[in-house]
Amino acid sequence: MNVAVKQQGIEVLKWAERETRGWKLMIGGEWVESAAGRRCTTVNPSLDIPLADVPDGDAQDIERAVAAGRRAFPAWSALHVDERAKILRRFADAIRALAPSFGMLDALDSGNPYTAMVEDAKKGAGAIDFFCGLGMEIKGETIPTPGGGLDYTRPQPYGVVGRILPFNHPISFAAGKIAAPLVAGNTVVLKPAEQTPLSALLLGRLAQEHLPPGVLNIVTGDGPNCGAALVRHPHVRRIAFTGGVETGRAIMREAGIKSVSLELGGKNPLIVFPDVDLDKAAAAAVAGMNFTVSQGQSCGSNSRVFVHRDIHDRFMQAVLQRVAQIRLGLADREDTKMGPVITREHYNRVLSYIDSGKAQGARLRAGGKHPADPELERGYFIEPTVFDEVRHGMKIEQEEIFGPVMSVLAWDDPEAMLREVNDVEYGLCANIWTNDISTALRLADGIEAGYIWINGHGGKRFKGAPFGGFKNSGIGREHSLEELLSYTQIKNINVSY
Repeated sequence: MNVAVKQQGIEVLKWAERETRGWKLMIGGEWVESAAGRRCTTVNPSLDIPLADVPDGDAQDIERAVAAGRRAFPAWSALHVDERAKILRRFADAIRALAPSFGMLDALDSGNPYTAMVEDAKKGAGAIDFFCGLGMEIKGETIPTPGGGLDYTRPQPYGVVGRILPFNHPISFAAGKIAAPLVAGNTVVLKPAEQTPLSALLLGRLAQEHLPPGVLNIVTGDGPNCGAALVRHPHVRRIAFTGGVETGRAIMREAGIKSVSLELGGKNPLIVFPDVDLDKAAAAAVAGMNFTVSQGQSCGSNSRVFVHRDIHDRFMQAVLQRVAQIRLGLADREDTKMGPVITREHYNRVLSYIDSGKAQGARLRAGGKHPADPELERGYFIEPTVFDEVRHGMKIEQEEIFGPVMSVLAWDDPEAMLREVNDVEYGLCANIWTNDISTALRLADGIEAGYIWINGHGGKRFKGAPFGGFKNSGIGREHSLEELLSYTQIKNINVSY
């Protein structure tokens, strides 16, 4: 796609609208309007103004998309995995080439900072390359049989896979989370979040150029109608969802007898012992809170910080110094470090949690309100917020806020601290900061979470390392060989001589 695209947001938006034929659905390699003709409006959260009108798909559109995926499946699955990988690597290269345009769309649509979203596009393309490289690991095994004969297994794709996305990393997830099912030989119906559909639709333009028709179908719409229809569809045997716990519960109720994976919420601890470099630990706490990537709207954010009482005051000073340096701004500006939260409704929800923290006796040390900058007056901006003197059991300590709010708790008894760390419904990830390796490993064994960093933070995940949660944080693992194989089902074949 040799199109010169300037970086100004309005020009990128107009260009992308033309490329997607006026924001239509991508089904069977063609741009189509929703069957019912309904449309919905996305909003620029930096300015609280309408951004684009996209189709509001429903069960009829899901039916068309699944039918297209079923038609494409026999030929796509029959390709050798190397052939699928060659096609998908070209697709990934095309995404990288348009990373600035994808980044601008996501900045306008999600409120995440432009520079971070350019990197998100590259991460999504990198995930495709990663799973392409793992493709030859889709292999079976032989089983010893008494008295001769042969027993062997073959992993085979499911057919049409439903992939439902959240709003917080639109292009990174749209590209990266279709990689494993496509490499495994499935076709995909992708439903992006209704708040942030634009970059996924532009991805459909690249799919139209690089993938066979029907291999990737993109349907926009809300969860109760569009998403639920995809979950319930009898010919979609594999569903993968990233998002909130309540939606995950609804999917489990609606899916029926299907393979379902869920990457859900987190209330993740970062635990600081007194033997660490305080500046490094404080920097990790601020970076891992994802203030400057997604305004704290990340399931991996370390929103609970447990710091040893002996170093508490110095640690807090170091954290507050770093938070004070975070520059809020309109999301499409290159120098913006932190943008707005996603919607007016979510803005009010986060502020209600801040009010709750103050009402329950936590000490507000930073942020907690809309910034004073007149340029940001209309947007859904909330200053990076830090509470101190938080006690276990407070609402802000127990519930996932999904916003720029960090809670700091002081501790001196490691056993009591561990009980409080584990006493939440979530178990996604955790961070441990100490120079005592025995302490670190014992604590890592005791924490009820699926992914643990020792002297790291949640902004650093590595390809190949399985990511997923315990308890209500989900089912299944991603970013790894486990994810790739989860898009296959095992067939056993027994041969008698």
